[in-house]
Amino acid sequence: MARKASGTEQLEVAMEQLKKARSAAELRAAQAIVLPLTLGLSLEQTALAIGRSVGVTCRMRTRYDLAMGEEKKTTRSKHELRNRAKASLEQEARILDEVLSEAATGGVVIVPPLKPAVEAKLGKPLALSTLYQMLARHGWRKLAPDKSHPQTDPAAREAWKKNFPSG
Repeated sequence: MARKASGTEQLEVAMEQLKKARSAAELRAAQAIVLPLTLGLSLEQTALAIGRSVGVTCRMRTRYDLAMGEEKKTTRSKHELRNRAKASLEQEARILDEVLSEAATGGVVIVPPLKPAVEAKLGKPLALSTLYQMLARHGWRKLAPDKSHPQTDPAAREAWKKNFPSG
């Protein structure tokens, strides 16, 4: 036996929407709520009645907004805009300022040893890639080149850089 249709709290709003619908899409969305609750129709029967597929009808029911006529909330905080963020941008900046105080005066940032300090300040575990992304978000970039081979001639490297053909 099929489940009973849910959404009885939406029924009044949907009934009003049936009267005030200005487009076929609004009418079908309201019907997707009203028909199963008032007539006891199954999802398949409702889909047939409104002329849509079962999948579309199901999505209409689950996406039906209680405040169809009201303005939707358009402003969100910065923290809400970042999915699954460990901290807000302000918190990240404060933590990096505390942890990277010696690096700001010209020191080199080495990320793997920095990870436990940031985790301690944050109070949450942190992936190394997340730390790299956090540093990039706040303008920290790689300031020193990678280690070079001991037999490398720095003068020859600089001469090659200066004479490299642009193209």
